[in-house]
Amino acid sequence: MTNPDEPRLRLPRLKLDELLEELQARIDAARATQGRVHSLLEAVLAVGRELDLEQALHAIVDAAAVLVDAGYAALGVIGPDGRRLSGFHTVGVTEEEISRIGPYPEGHGILGELIRHPEPLRLAKISEHPASYGFPPNHPPMRSFLGVPIRVRDQVFGNLYLTEKRGGAEFDEEDESVLSTLAVAAGVAIDNARLYEDSRLRERWLRANAEITHSLMSGSERSEALGLIAERAREIAGSALAAVAMPMADTASLCVEIAVGVDAEAHRGLVLPLHESLMGLAYSGVAPVASDDITHDTRVCPEPPRFGGLGPAVAVPIGTGEGGPRGVVLLAREVGRPVFSEKEAEMLRGFAAQAAIAMELAERRQDAEQIAVLQDRDRIARDLHDLAIQRLFATGMTLQSAGRFIEHPEASERVLRAVDDLDETIKIIRSTIFGLRAHEGGAGSGLRARVVRVAGETAPLLGFAPSVRMEGLVDTDVPRDIADHVVAVLSEALTNVARHAHADRAQVVLTTDGHEVSLTVSDNGVGIPPGGRRSGLRNMAERAEQLGGRLDVSGPDGGGARLEWRVPLPEQ
Repeated sequence: MTNPDEPRLRLPRLKLDELLEELQARIDAARATQGRVHSLLEAVLAVGRELDLEQALHAIVDAAAVLVDAGYAALGVIGPDGRRLSGFHTVGVTEEEISRIGPYPEGHGILGELIRHPEPLRLAKISEHPASYGFPPNHPPMRSFLGVPIRVRDQVFGNLYLTEKRGGAEFDEEDESVLSTLAVAAGVAIDNARLYEDSRLRERWLRANAEITHSLMSGSERSEALGLIAERAREIAGSALAAVAMPMADTASLCVEIAVGVDAEAHRGLVLPLHESLMGLAYSGVAPVASDDITHDTRVCPEPPRFGGLGPAVAVPIGTGEGGPRGVVLLAREVGRPVFSEKEAEMLRGFAAQAAIAMELAERRQDAEQIAVLQDRDRIARDLHDLAIQRLFATGMTLQSAGRFIEHPEASERVLRAVDDLDETIKIIRSTIFGLRAHEGGAGSGLRARVVRVAGETAPLLGFAPSVRMEGLVDTDVPRDIADHVVAVLSEALTNVARHAHADRAQVVLTTDGHEVSLTVSDNGVGIPPGGRRSGLRNMAERAEQLGGRLDVSGPDGGGARLEWRVPLPEQ
């Protein structure tokens, strides 16, 4: 017999099962949401703990891939121009795959779309977007895409790119929401890391300034201080090359006195015009001058070649006082390294300004010491003149008058000899007094400045400015008479190049090691014809022979002529 209440009992039981299943599904979803929120909180904490910027960026990429279950993740850092990526951090691609794919992307296609429009972008299929133009060879296949911008203090720092959600699914709104939340936390973490990095960098600059100030105030030579400035700037800024150039008296040129790092020898002693070099532009403009690629920068004179393998560079004046900069420091990084940011240039400028103050204080101290020495010399000269010479003169007069009363011939002769010796002694003392009170020649009388002036004066005849490089203590080790010969030979050599060589490039190299001075003038012209006039060369050869030296003339393999004039220096 059938129970009449059975249909009524079955229907509520079915609805109850459905309700229980739905309740279970909601519980599972709540647990999943709770687990995801927990994962998000863990990711935010993990990212916020990093103070090193590079490690923070890698932590952000790792956390993003885990949170949205993506097969591949990347963080692209937008460069200073705001149009291209200057850095790219990836997860999911091995080093071997990266090497096969080639250089990191610069921000074209879908990546560029997010740079141009910094808003969340979610795609089921990358290839269907109008901005997509495919992947490079050996690139892994990618279909689904989710991208969100990372902002630091309302400025777009970069973008998070996630592709290939695991299981073949598409990224959903919840993924976008979670990733956007992570991007906010990432912006805070990046800002903290940058502030920490800036503070550490400023601390290093301050320590370097203290070291330079201590060195200068301890009595170190200027060359040692300049070398310390170059070395510390190169280390702190992560540069491959650092050079320091100082102005040359009575010329519109700079001379590179210190260079450390890559191809430093090619820079030392180089004379740079103010309008054909980054250092010259920074000096004349009293402001930092940067270059994205110094090797191909049209503002830089290509001769002589000296920037091979280098790219980003910046030149900063040393000091900006009333008398103008005291010099210029140049830093250059290898090709492919980041360009110098405005913040880096400002830090370098502050470092250079402090170094200039230290140099001025040291020079004031040296001036005070020099004044004390000169005053002491004046006192000695005055005492010698007023006391010693007068007493010697009186003694000589006494002996001379007493000689008339000496009858013995030999005794009289000895007294007269003593009087002559006293006269000679007086002459020596007077010569010493003159030496104590003598002043050195004016500024611009040194051999360096004279060589630069000759090169500048012959530039209109040549049709171009010859490059000039000097090494060694040219002004100190080369005596005035030999320096006069050097200037005469240089003038004759450059005039011959202008008249006969038909060259468009010439180089002057003046070096000394304290034992010998060498002047080399080379050009890329037609060379010296076999039957040509040799009067100019003969005059230069005679000058060298008079000083015990020699003149060598040759024709390099690349064409042109090379003149090398060498003479020994007198022993110090």
